[in-house]
Amino acid sequence: MILVTGGAGFIGSHVVDAFINNGFDVRVIDNLSYGNPNFINENAEFIKGDLRNFDDVLKAMNGVEEVWHLAANPDVRVSSMKPDEVYSNNVLATWNVLKAMKDIGVERLVFTSTSTVYGEAKRIPTPEEAQLNPISIYGASKVAGEAMIMAFSHTYGIKSWIFRFANVIGRRSRHGVIYDFIVKLNKNPNELEILGDGEQNKSYIYIEDCISAMFHALKHSDESVNVFNIGSEDQIKVRRIAEIVCEELGVEPKFRFTGGDRGWKGDVPVMLLSIEKLKSLGWKPRYNSEEAVRKAVRDLLDEGVIDS
Repeated sequence: MILVTGGAGFIGSHVVDAFINNGFDVRVIDNLSYGNPNFINENAEFIKGDLRNFDDVLKAMNGVEEVWHLAANPDVRVSSMKPDEVYSNNVLATWNVLKAMKDIGVERLVFTSTSTVYGEAKRIPTPEEAQLNPISIYGASKVAGEAMIMAFSHTYGIKSWIFRFANVIGRRSRHGVIYDFIVKLNKNPNELEILGDGEQNKSYIYIEDCISAMFHALKHSDESVNVFNIGSEDQIKVRRIAEIVCEELGVEPKFRFTGGDRGWKGDVPVMLLSIEKLKSLGWKPRYNSEEAVRKAVRDLLDEGVIDS
């Protein structure tokens, strides 16, 4: 039995689908604060529970052989406004997962981290061994999660895989710049507010590439703690993302920039992860950042985001 925390969410639901399609038994625990019950695979067992409640975690962990811990407060932008919520959802929840694994004897963990653990990295592309220097509460919460996982792995024999994501986009995504632009343009197709100066330059990876990268790394690495960056090999600027969204919607709004070199406090204006470590194991992304963005825009439009 595989336990997927946050299995009703964007990335988590795709992980569940991949396991189900390959014949695995999957249990999902999600409190549905960010997840969508419609995203849960009908062949997965579902527990509506809260990882902040240790009893809920213990219940979900019973009979489990491997945990994929994807549940988190995913919104980097609001983390500075709701630090307590980020702590409880990202740090306390991870502690409860680890403690339950130790108590029950579950020995394999996959954890989804983030490029924001590096902060404003001095090395671009940024390798896994770069210094962790988060500038957002969200990034700090993921560093805390990584540190606890490493400690539990070495102390209690839990084998772990930590994946640091670039911006993951595609079907079922309900936050982030692409979703925000679509919602804004639906309300006013004549003007689009763009946070910052539009020159923020980051890497984006399509959801199918992200899923394939995780499963490939799991199959081809076997250290006590395995840490991998997952992303594409190029970048795209926010202004270009706005142009692609407008092209796909068939609108020509005036762009209105809020100014400054970043969109919000804690935003990292330049991000590109080195994926050489994962490439050395035989994986590479199928789509570059611009291709991923265009596919993601079409995905969300096909899903009826504007009408929802």
